[in-house]
Amino acid sequence: MYHRSRQRRKYGTIPLQRSRQSEDSQTKPNAVRKHLPGAPFYASHRRPQPLRASPALMLLSDKALSRSRWGKLYGGSESLAIAEIAANREHLQVVVAPTTTELLQLEVELRFFAGAETCVQVLGDWETLTYDRVSPHQDIISQRIRTLYSLSGTSSGILILTAAALMQRLPPRSFLDQHALIIRQGDTLAIDLFRGRLVDAGYRLVSQVEEHGEFAVRGSIMDLFPMSSNHPYRVEFFDDEIETIRTFDADTQRGLEKAAEIELLPAHEFPLNESGIGLFRRQYRNSFAAESKNTSIYREVSEGRAPAGIEYYMPLFFEETANLFDYLPADATFTLVDGADKAMVQFQQNTLDRYEQRRHDVERPILAPEKIYLSAATVEEQLKTRETIATQRFELEKTGSKGFNFNTEAPGLFPVEPRGERPMGALQDFLGKFPGRVLFVAESTGRREALLDQLVGNRLKPETISSWQEFLDSERDLCLTTAPLDRGLLLPDARIAMITESQLGSGRIKRRERRRPTRDSDAIIANLTDLSIGAPVVHIDHGVGRYQGLTSLDVGHSENEYLTLQYAGDDKLYVPVSSLHLISRYAGASEDSAPLHKLGTDTWQKVRRKAAEKAYDVAAELLEIHARRAAKKGFSFPAESDNYAVFSEAFPYEETPDQLSAIEAVVADLRSAQPTDRVVCGDVGFGKTEVAMRAAFVAVDAGKQVAVLVPTTLLAKQHHQNFLDRFADWPVQIEALSRFETAKEQKEIMKRVASGGIDILIGTHKLLSKEIKYDNLGLVIIDEEHRFGVRHKEHMKALRAEVDIVTLTATPIPRTLNMGLAGMRDLSIIATPPQHRHAIKTFVGEWSDVQIREACERELARGGQVYFLHNEVQTIERIAEDLERIVPGARVNYAHGQMREADLEQVMSDFYHQRFNILVSTTIIESGIDIPSANTIIINRADKLGLAQLHQLRGRVGRSHHRAYAYLITPPKGSMTSDAEKRLQAIESLEDLGVGFTLATHDLEIRGAGELLGEGQSGQIQEIGFTLYSELLTRAVKALKEGKLPDYDKPLAQGTEVDLGVPALLPSDYVPDVHQRLILYKRISHAADAGELRELKIELIDRFGLLPEQTDRLFDVMRLRQRCEAMGIERLELNSAGGRIIFAADPKIDPMALIQMIQRYSDIYRFDGKQVLRIIKPFECSTDAQEFVDQLLDTLALAEAA
Repeated sequence: MYHRSRQRRKYGTIPLQRSRQSEDSQTKPNAVRKHLPGAPFYASHRRPQPLRASPALMLLSDKALSRSRWGKLYGGSESLAIAEIAANREHLQVVVAPTTTELLQLEVELRFFAGAETCVQVLGDWETLTYDRVSPHQDIISQRIRTLYSLSGTSSGILILTAAALMQRLPPRSFLDQHALIIRQGDTLAIDLFRGRLVDAGYRLVSQVEEHGEFAVRGSIMDLFPMSSNHPYRVEFFDDEIETIRTFDADTQRGLEKAAEIELLPAHEFPLNESGIGLFRRQYRNSFAAESKNTSIYREVSEGRAPAGIEYYMPLFFEETANLFDYLPADATFTLVDGADKAMVQFQQNTLDRYEQRRHDVERPILAPEKIYLSAATVEEQLKTRETIATQRFELEKTGSKGFNFNTEAPGLFPVEPRGERPMGALQDFLGKFPGRVLFVAESTGRREALLDQLVGNRLKPETISSWQEFLDSERDLCLTTAPLDRGLLLPDARIAMITESQLGSGRIKRRERRRPTRDSDAIIANLTDLSIGAPVVHIDHGVGRYQGLTSLDVGHSENEYLTLQYAGDDKLYVPVSSLHLISRYAGASEDSAPLHKLGTDTWQKVRRKAAEKAYDVAAELLEIHARRAAKKGFSFPAESDNYAVFSEAFPYEETPDQLSAIEAVVADLRSAQPTDRVVCGDVGFGKTEVAMRAAFVAVDAGKQVAVLVPTTLLAKQHHQNFLDRFADWPVQIEALSRFETAKEQKEIMKRVASGGIDILIGTHKLLSKEIKYDNLGLVIIDEEHRFGVRHKEHMKALRAEVDIVTLTATPIPRTLNMGLAGMRDLSIIATPPQHRHAIKTFVGEWSDVQIREACERELARGGQVYFLHNEVQTIERIAEDLERIVPGARVNYAHGQMREADLEQVMSDFYHQRFNILVSTTIIESGIDIPSANTIIINRADKLGLAQLHQLRGRVGRSHHRAYAYLITPPKGSMTSDAEKRLQAIESLEDLGVGFTLATHDLEIRGAGELLGEGQSGQIQEIGFTLYSELLTRAVKALKEGKLPDYDKPLAQGTEVDLGVPALLPSDYVPDVHQRLILYKRISHAADAGELRELKIELIDRFGLLPEQTDRLFDVMRLRQRCEAMGIERLELNSAGGRIIFAADPKIDPMALIQMIQRYSDIYRFDGKQVLRIIKPFECSTDAQEFVDQLLDTLALAEAA
């Protein structure tokens, strides 16, 4: 074994030594800082600037700077050279990459080498194909506008862009300057004038602000999401003065913190104001034939809208356009990365080809390429006027007076052979010969710890450091750091080598973006949020009707809003908004086959009674299971330790509120005496894994073992990696058991599990086999539960009584959902998307070569990758060949479950490292590796897949900040089953993020709710709807627990009605959007107590301004309703002349207080029958009436309730 114990060399001056080939190689270190005149740059007439005094240089010399063509820049040395120019000169360095893929690679490397001191900006292209009918995502436009605007004040640093972005024509600088606006607190600005300016700048007026480029006005409050900001702002006006400015959360709509000013930039790269539209119309008519006035593009822009793909008509909005050279400072210098010049010529050719294909489309005439882009020749002419360096990775054959070859070498490959005699033999041999210092780079902290263990195991002991600069300052021979780099570095003169994980042949898994706290999970489940006109709804007392919208009615001298429901025979029922808790969305069968009941008959009562009887029987079985679980005392994990707090703090993202509540619920379950059985339902990529890791930590911290059960070997490999990352700083032994391990390794792992040497074991269903004996198993985590078959689930059920079980799933299968909602298993829902996750654009259609080519080319043009799902192993090779024909230039490979493990792993690893860009695969990718660069998925024969599968597969893409696309290819409509059509409609309509739970309830409707506990329940659910059935079941369970006999005829959750004879509503001028009003009414009527009502009141004031009188009354009515409900009062009516109170059969009031009150004030109170108390007293206003009622209820309340 090689042991690094040789004597330390002195490296004092090495970092400053230059290339041995250079004339000044023998000069003193400081000589590099003198100005050496040299040959001109890129035929430029300007002399290069000398290097300024700076930190140590590894690569650059004044001789190199005097040449305009650089060669022999192997591996990451290209980025290091650029970073050193930027760090040592006072000019902006513009780096032109040939493709988006290389741009992303350069960005990561430049940020690493340049450090935090150098500003690195990126100008991305639109990520669409030329003449595409798809517009770029708002976030891309926002980032481009922000970068362009900031260029005017930038004099140094690095700007990276692609060849295509350099050729793109841009709006004139004056456009951004004119439309940029800074507003500050205390400024005087008429709100209508401000609104006009926002529309001029291209901002869209919406009812609720969620994306860049939107604004909303509600009275004296304006919400807006500026293009240059990460947060939307809420501006409150007092007359024409800006009183306060605050940021707010786009999802919860709640205010965050105060801000002093807002910088507003235009929402598009073109003006959509009156003059802009006028100029567009004139230039459009001049550019195209007369009949082009009838095209949709012309019509939509004329109406002030921005149609999809309008960006390719941008020049028509201006008299003349600018280009990037107009935005750059005069002394900006350029670096053309190897292949950038060819990429410009190729892009120009591709644009011409697309132009020729589309130029004859009379429905959508297009501009000639030269109107939208500069030609490659024009760009070259421009570059001749500026200092420009062209780099090349390989050696320049003829250097001449302009060329310079650096003395770098190609980074080697040192594959680790875990089963060989010397696992790191290749690396050790290299280190034995290399006379300098080495920096190892790992992808993440987890990978760093794993690599450190490997190195130390092979008698190599590196020092852990945090940055490139720290490595240069260090004197240690071997160092180790963390950065997502792929390319290594070998500098013989500086005696420095950098070795990345990919050189060691390790597979890597990337971290996701930072998350933000967002949306309320109740909004996902709240039954009425996704109601459309005509949708079936259930009224608890009247049965199933059809929703017809909100209506305002004037009843008894006061106007209120009512929900209109239509029943059989065209009967209508008007439900006051204060009674929305009596209504739920119907789920249980398709909308067409949902029943429609008749008002005024006893049919509904009979149906409900029958369902209640069935629910009672099921409840008895449920309770038996509950009792068995309760009787079996589980292991109660100890109370929170300091270790758990430290582990939680190390989570690199901000937990979302519902992720946090899921974590708290799981940890509380583990610490209780009952065995845990919780389902955590969260959409793909929403942070379920962190919930599992916290649970695993609690178990391991208490000395218990954890088994993590996953459906596929690929997922086992990924989870193993993720767990290693997360537990990197803890002495926890984690192993994976799958078919990727040899029989000998598997035997060794099983032995260590039995002896307690392994804390967390991750694997496929092999973990359930009898061969595996655990020493002290305390927790089982089941991931992607819907992928396991019945047999495996039965095995898990047997485990349930013994150990704690936490299940993770994106789309819980209906049976699990049934059980979760019925309270048999605990359910936690994570409905918050990570920041920068965009909803996935979904298209459904038949096979079309043209569309498939467009979809693939759009993705490949932005440096991405494509999944093509084809679920038939026999024909998968033919499909791969077809794709190679349809998308020339694409690198295609295929993968399926019948391949050898090593081959499958190799294909997935190659795809991850972008060695090919289209993967044709069967559904094995459903639970595969996260590949953030794969943002398009094409699913062939989507009609054959279930809803959960479609959702899971679609979730493979959209894991980065790019807009993701899903194409579902189906046979012609007539040849699909009606269920398949419904599934495809559901998945296409629910593009929103976090819809996994909603999809599961749709699945419930399409498939029926299934048999709960083997009892035929589908008929009951179809009759009364799933929500009401769940409520009946919950009631029956509660009654049985309290030892009461069921009363099937008792009215269900009879809601208390309160009528104060005054308008109590959300006025349409306060909350203009009907859909929003409906959701708010539902939330207000569902508030559990006065505290929740107060929170809602604060939220409304925050979002919409001070409450109007009618809304204040609505909250008063709801507060009184809560009090009356608790006291067993069915109805409370009060107006200016008096009113009445109707008690339930068994009210919770003090009877003596009531009798005394009637005796003392017989002129005011009088009994009218058994249950009605009449009040004879005039009231001047509703406030008096309300105070009177509050005093009355205080008097009647029982002592403990008061």
